Amino acid sequence: MQALTSPPEGERTIDAKDLALAIAETLDAKKAEDVQIIDVGERLKVADFFVVCTGLSRAHVRGLYDEVHVRMKALGERHTPVQGADLGWWIVVDYSDVVVHILQPDAREYYDIDRLYDDCPRLGWTPSSDDERASSAGDERASSAGA
Repeated sequence: MQALTSPPEGERTIDAKDLALAIAETLDAKKAEDVQIIDVGERLKVADFFVVCTGLSRAHVRGLYDEVHVRMKALGERHTPVQGADLGWWIVVDYSDVVVHILQPDAREYYDIDRLYDDCPRLGWTPSSDDERASSAGDERASSAGA
């Protein structure tokens, strides 16, 4: 197995679109709801994509952030200091070209990022089905037991 190595500081390891997809897949695997990838590149000059999702509780929102942080760090991606982790109401993680918004249901409804950027295209991707998640979790448990 090949060891993961970090790239030189400040050097992007994957392009923004692939990073947004990797983040969306990570969030989906941790049961985030209504994961959307919004292409804001033409409208905003500070980011290319927003990844927006809903976590069902403060603990779920924090857990989603933790998983994204760990997985993207393993890929060599770094973010600016996270905003909102202390409250777990709305966490913003800025990977420069990709900004992740993890919100509780009331926060998502109140701030309505989806409507605010309704004129921006959505990046199509296919979330895992619950059956695929269960199968994947079973595979991971089986490989862990054999290790």
